[in-house]
Amino acid sequence: MTDGAAGPGAGDRVLVTGGAGFVGSSVVRALLERGCEVVALVEPGGDTANLDGLEVEGVFGDLRDASAVSRAMSGSRFVFHVAALYRFWAPDPAAFYDINVTGTRNVMDAVAAHGVERAVYTSTVGTLGLGGATTDAPVDERSFAHVDHLFGLYKQSKYVAEHEVLRAAAEGLPVVLVQPTTPVGPRDRGPTPTGRTVLEFLDGRIPGYVDTTLNIVDVEDVAAGQLLAADRGRQGRSYILGGENLALRDVLATLAAVTGLPVPTRRFPAALALAAGHVSDLVEGRLLHREPSVPLEGARMSTTHMSFDDTRAREELGYTSRPPAVALERAARWFVDEGRVRAERVARCTWPGTGVRARA
Repeated sequence: MTDGAAGPGAGDRVLVTGGAGFVGSSVVRALLERGCEVVALVEPGGDTANLDGLEVEGVFGDLRDASAVSRAMSGSRFVFHVAALYRFWAPDPAAFYDINVTGTRNVMDAVAAHGVERAVYTSTVGTLGLGGATTDAPVDERSFAHVDHLFGLYKQSKYVAEHEVLRAAAEGLPVVLVQPTTPVGPRDRGPTPTGRTVLEFLDGRIPGYVDTTLNIVDVEDVAAGQLLAADRGRQGRSYILGGENLALRDVLATLAAVTGLPVPTRRFPAALALAAGHVSDLVEGRLLHREPSVPLEGARMSTTHMSFDDTRAREELGYTSRPPAVALERAARWFVDEGRVRAERVARCTWPGTGVRARA
């Protein structure tokens, strides 16, 4: 793989795993704009609403089923492996490794077997080390993680999966890795843990904040960055796809500015967030076997400054991103338009530049 090599274009058959998901459906749209013939691999029984109205070949298949993955990939020139179990909790903990590691191995094996020209693997900045990171001192792709700081099964399984991909690249597989930061935007139906923060703000369920940092990026910028990685990325090289580093209080202030809703002003100590996470994990997760309202992994992340430097992607790929206020407004508008926000809160929203309140 060499810099400047041609990526997916008109008429190319391209497989996107997780193509109906939040990030995956944006990758699908970006590929369709190039005139590609897109195949979207969707988990059996998965929600395909994000593909409605698109000229896409939807294929149901489980990443854990190697033969299903191979059949879906047949004839593809390019592959974008976006699918993953991205949650802070699951009733079956083994599912994180089964889907994120075994599923990724199956995809990489199929890439080799079918002679795919180039694959792009969606990892996460959660596999990077964050020791000493601050809003003003971000880390880049070379920051290695202390294993005991990989909180939760999502990060741990993605860390292992990433090394399986790097191993395959070292053996000659034409694969590039991308590491999105904190994507927000339309079609976050789950929602993802990130989207849940936006939704809970809109619903008035965030009473305050802790001292942490997030790197906010629009989901469609992440999708564009994935295609740039296919176009110009170097084999086995990782690229952070990010936006702007913001303290959580500034994320909430930005959401307030773009919606007209009040901003939470109370600051909570990190110890309180951790205590709430431990109690929620014990009572709701372990005793009641339901998703904790305050996931322990999320609470632990709230004590860490997740601040990143995406200079490599900007310089080597030509990656760009829109301002976080635009990304957050697009996310907020989508949740409102989808009827996901309480009517009394919608009635209080005023979008910037319009002075007009949203419809309840």
